[in-house]
Amino acid sequence: MTDLSAGAEARPPGPAARAVPGHAAPRGVLSPVERQAEILFGLIMAISIVGSLSVAGAGREDVREMLVAAIGCNTAWGIVDALMYLMTTLAERHRARSLLLALRSERDPGLGRRVLLDELPPLLAATLRPEHLEHVRRELVALEPVPGGGLTRRDLAGALGVFLLVFASTLPVVLPFLLPVTPLQALRLSHAVALVLLFVVGYRLGKYVSGRPMLLGASMTAVGLALVAIVVALGG
Repeated sequence: MTDLSAGAEARPPGPAARAVPGHAAPRGVLSPVERQAEILFGLIMAISIVGSLSVAGAGREDVREMLVAAIGCNTAWGIVDALMYLMTTLAERHRARSLLLALRSERDPGLGRRVLLDELPPLLAATLRPEHLEHVRRELVALEPVPGGGLTRRDLAGALGVFLLVFASTLPVVLPFLLPVTPLQALRLSHAVALVLLFVVGYRLGKYVSGRPMLLGASMTAVGLALVAIVVALGG
């Protein structure tokens, strides 16, 4: 668990990283991976719904119905995703609390280190020496007060951020249908905007997780092209 180790900076801070007081707070409510993932989900959902519009003979009413469906579905998805974020936060916070209580109840330091070691990421666990692990165990046992298991304002802000990211990612994809162009032109422009955004999301994610942003950006674009090809083949 990243929130209970001295090497928490080894991977992106998740909800559990906010569970234990006394540790440095992440720079943002959501980690870079979380932000890009939410935008990606919203984009894929929007592409799928926009592709449901059959441009052959499509009129203003058809376009309006598609816009309502796209915005409505991403609004609903944003709400569901925000609730899942809160549920995950609660689960990880209770897991962190349970670990602290287990360490305090274990009188054998060796068994306590084993309990802590089992909770660490494998890469981090393989690099920690027994004396380092013992230091972390003692610090956690002495931690006061024991963190609570409820939600905080920061968690609610994170859930709101999740919703807004999913909802906002719909808008660039549907805006072309509000322009004075034909439905076919709007659809192709929407596809182009979505592909550009997919590349940007992949590029930003690649800078954070792999150091190869161009490759991940191109991969995201390829996925988007595949989705567009499927949509066109099915009549979109």
